[in-house]
Amino acid sequence: MDDVLQVTGLRKGFRSRGGAVQANGGIDLTVTAGQVVGLLGHNGAGKSTLVNQVVGLLRPDAGEILLAGVDAIARPEQARRLASVQAQANVPITGLTPRVAVELVGRIRGGRRPEVASRAAALLGALDLEEWIDTPSEKVSGGVARLTAFAMAAVVPGRLVVLDEPTNDVDPVRRRLLWGQIRALADAGAAVLLVTHNVREAEQVVDRLAILDHGVVLASGTPGALTHGLGDTLALEVETAPGARLGWPAGLVVAQRTRTRSVATVPAERAGEAIAWAARERAERSIEAFSLTQRSLEDVYVELVDHEESAA
Repeated sequence: MDDVLQVTGLRKGFRSRGGAVQANGGIDLTVTAGQVVGLLGHNGAGKSTLVNQVVGLLRPDAGEILLAGVDAIARPEQARRLASVQAQANVPITGLTPRVAVELVGRIRGGRRPEVASRAAALLGALDLEEWIDTPSEKVSGGVARLTAFAMAAVVPGRLVVLDEPTNDVDPVRRRLLWGQIRALADAGAAVLLVTHNVREAEQVVDRLAILDHGVVLASGTPGALTHGLGDTLALEVETAPGARLGWPAGLVVAQRTRTRSVATVPAERAGEAIAWAARERAERSIEAFSLTQRSLEDVYVELVDHEESAA
């Protein structure tokens, strides 16, 4: 398969009043045609800094970026022609409707008018935006503006499509439609770099992932390979009734806890015991709902980041 983006040893630092800050600390990353590669990390992990270097908006301190064989550091203007980008901040389209904005970008990127018009209408329709397709941008919601920005990046996609937090402000129903269109971009042959902190939803669409924290890739691989490293354990998630205090079975480790939600790690051989305990607690109305599932990429992410922070 064709490696569209190859990032090797990428380093970028900034100076601040508090001293030097390492944004990217030796990142290696490959994005292949026909794949969605997820770059996962919390705010400040270095994701957007990496994207800005890939498209030539920032110059790295060290390392190499090849985009479809082009040296993106030495020839950023040529690399930009090969990439389509949905930035983290929405592109201002004041005075335009979603249809006009998407068609305009398609024409700028070299698409022929009939094909661009057809593609724009299809994209906006697939995202359930027909109601606002000809509404001035000043009158649409943030979610509609965000979906329009995605369509602007996807109408005539480059060899590499970079999507930086594409689901921000998007409602749950249209998020599902958006994930489907992201998958469709890769299935049509584009290389897609998906930058997000939404681990649970990204898990449904990505082929490979890189987990980034403090500018360093903590782990990378397919979702299956990353979750396999968790071992033969399950996750018991419970929603606690208001004011209830749970007495967890001995040996179960509560990995995540909020005021109303807790997730415990359960060895596979204790699955029956865990379900029986949760059922009893629900019957006594201490628990409102529970589920026992295989552990997810979110668990991988939390464990890796927590381990990194505790070791720091």
